Amino acid sequence: MKNKILVTGGTGYIGSHTSVELIKEGFDVVIIDNLYNSEAEIIDRIHKITGVKPVLEVFDLCDQEKLDIFFKKYNDISAIIHFAAYKAVGESVNKPLEYYRNNLLSLVNVLDAMKRFGVSDLVFSSSCTVYGQPEKLPVTEDAPLQPATSPYGNTKQIGEAIIRDTTVSDKNIKAVSLRYFNPIGAHPSALIGELPRGVPENLVPYITQTAYGLRDELKVFGNDYDTPDGSCIRDYLHVVDLAKAHVVAVKRLIGRRNKTNYEVFNLGTGKGVSVLEAIKSFERVSGIKLKYKITGRRAGDIEKIWADPSFANKELAWKTLSSLDEAMKTAWDWEKNIRNKKG
Repeated sequence: MKNKILVTGGTGYIGSHTSVELIKEGFDVVIIDNLYNSEAEIIDRIHKITGVKPVLEVFDLCDQEKLDIFFKKYNDISAIIHFAAYKAVGESVNKPLEYYRNNLLSLVNVLDAMKRFGVSDLVFSSSCTVYGQPEKLPVTEDAPLQPATSPYGNTKQIGEAIIRDTTVSDKNIKAVSLRYFNPIGAHPSALIGELPRGVPENLVPYITQTAYGLRDELKVFGNDYDTPDGSCIRDYLHVVDLAKAHVVAVKRLIGRRNKTNYEVFNLGTGKGVSVLEAIKSFERVSGIKLKYKITGRRAGDIEKIWADPSFANKELAWKTLSSLDEAMKTAWDWEKNIRNKKG
């Protein structure tokens, strides 16, 4: 019998890619999504890629009554990967209460349901934003957590604390928090990728939309940071590499190979790339000269951060395989595909 994995937020950007990798590894996938920032047709696209159509249940995890109904219907869930959350740093600064209510209440409801319905294993979608602006680079998992620079980052810090406290109080609950750095790119099929609603908050979809002509120009937030070219530095990893790490983490929990009831791993390439370097990478693979303008710094942005992924490399036997240029090429292929209404 296949292990059944619940993927919350499974029609979203990272959730959809992880669902594909789970199916490829023989797992049975069930998705909960309220479609706040995604589309139901992603299920059909996952079907096209894998030949398997995952189940989609559409409701909001903040509704505990509906979550209870779900677990009574699906009483054979082996593990949960929890992606469902609002995720835009800039928006969170403007709408903090919405972020705290949505991101934390949904997590509490999931953990509460796990205890009541006997599901023991959780993989949590965390973020490098928990580190704030770190004192030392690259960042290891032991780095002290600085005050979050945005409500979004704070929801990830608080979320991790809630999970950790739950694993201390209930030894049946085991969890892995995966602290992502900056996922970019799309599936090589160009059938799924990052598709933000409205104006993109993340760099790469803004780049691809500008290249396609949907945006007049790309805004680069600040050129006066203490970095080689003055723009912010991030650790960009391909979303498919990131998705595969979730499969490894689920297998680790189900196989009882976790060392403690609560584990944390950094997921990144270990290489810092500036915003201007990322733009050059896109121009290289697309052959398009991007129109961009330097503007003022953006509230909540961290100056520079990149991962030390050696712990995940060793413990999970996982590492990134795709280059920045390869990730940019898949992002561009995806953008062209969705705008041409193909796939």
